[in-house]
Amino acid sequence: MSVVTSDSTSSRSSQSPAAAGWQREAILALFALPFNVLMTRAASVHQANFDPSQVQVSTLLSIKTGGCPEDCAYCPQAARYDTGLSAHKLMSTEQVLERAREAKAAGATRFCMGAAWRSPKDREVAKVAEMVAGVKALGLETCATLGMLKPGQADALKSAGLDYYNHNLDTAPEFYGEVIHTRAFQDRLDTLQQVRAAGMKTCCGGIVGMGETREQRAGLLQALANMNPPPESVPINQLVQVPGTPLHGTEALDPFEFVRTVAVARILMPQSMVRLSAGRESMSDELQALCFLAGANSIFYGEKLLTTGNPDVERDRALFARLGLVPMPTTDAPGTAHLDLMATTQPGDACTA
Repeated sequence: MSVVTSDSTSSRSSQSPAAAGWQREAILALFALPFNVLMTRAASVHQANFDPSQVQVSTLLSIKTGGCPEDCAYCPQAARYDTGLSAHKLMSTEQVLERAREAKAAGATRFCMGAAWRSPKDREVAKVAEMVAGVKALGLETCATLGMLKPGQADALKSAGLDYYNHNLDTAPEFYGEVIHTRAFQDRLDTLQQVRAAGMKTCCGGIVGMGETREQRAGLLQALANMNPPPESVPINQLVQVPGTPLHGTEALDPFEFVRTVAVARILMPQSMVRLSAGRESMSDELQALCFLAGANSIFYGEKLLTTGNPDVERDRALFARLGLVPMPTTDAPGTAHLDLMATTQPGDACTA
């Protein structure tokens, strides 16, 4: 997988996604469009590639919680922050499979397993691989987010049946050092390269509302869109401000700016699943409806995203009914009648997606 970072000088016409890469200026021009114009354009791109009445639903389970040695400023799972979070060791395979059965019964088509590790040991990867094989046998798509991978670990997960690996970029390269100091931006790209080399799909997005500028939001989307190929699944997380983390108290992002970010992501990555991810608990039904109109076609389903809240299943079902939306069947072929989507680093959770 080749990656074009945010300081690339190559350009991509908004009408020609096959060109070399997106320029920052072109992405900012999309952000600057009148809101209704941007929404119409994004909805048109969405409809050309997906059935806009379908939304993929995924469930995310924290299989190992807390105690992470990294310093991600948004994350309650970092051991160095006093957030009141209790650490829990790796769950057993049977515990995970029981939760996967419950998720499937509730309507989820993808099951993601997240562990708060900087980088897992080989013996830990072997345990997760056992979980992956069991979840896959239930007929669910599988995704895992375990931190940085060492050589051979992605291959082991792929052999077990892992479909997606979640590893977020979090933010633009030039803003990254304001949020994280214990892992370099290039480390994230290196793990994604290993995932691609193993033949797995990538779930990779970021977090907005961390104090970044619009240009830096454009930089995040530029880095994602200029991957070759772009991530199949792109979680757009809104910062969940957790007391005790350095980003608690950050000025909240304007809701329309969040919708613009979703719309621009849809235009830049027309065949990717765009997931409305962390932060949904605080979003009104009206704001979520705008995000679906802007091209979001995946959500996390269930009451919790690793360690932060999420709208409950009944609220989501009621919202789907009001909007005439239906869960997406399990298939990844964009542009067909049966399509799909899933998650990653929750702004408020470490090492996710």
